Amino acid sequence: LTPARISTTLRVSSKDEALEALGHLLIQDSELSDASTVIQVLRDRESLASTGVGDEVAIPHGRLPNLTQIIAAIAIAPDGVDFDSIDRRPVRIFVAVLAPDRAPGDHLRVLAHVSRLLRDARVRAELITATSPDQVLSILLAEEAQLR
Repeated sequence: LTPARISTTLRVSSKDEALEALGHLLIQDSELSDASTVIQVLRDRESLASTGVGDEVAIPHGRLPNLTQIIAAIAIAPDGVDFDSIDRRPVRIFVAVLAPDRAPGDHLRVLAHVSRLLRDARVRAELITATSPDQVLSILLAEEAQLR
């Protein structure tokens, strides 16, 4: 995760637009260059079941064959987006994760870790009101330190 892959001002009106925006964020400052492939991977996974996990959080994810390391992007949508979440609430915090095909175990560990980080209502509230990518990183790093 780098500041280039964090947005605190996501303004979209649909699930598909959110996935497109996340696809474009994921290619920033990374080894990826084709947003359309990334977006399709996210859409394909989303077609299986919504990654809207509840509490205004979605964790769209997928795997790519030629990726060399796990990458992530975060987008905060202050107004919320209808994302077919399990609790039917709009999503305001998106954490997109892409992993290499050859690392399914690592992929699952990262998803579990993200879920654990975002379980805390205080952390979610801080992220939703963050005004910069650096602030988002600071919030996550502080929470990460407390989990250790």
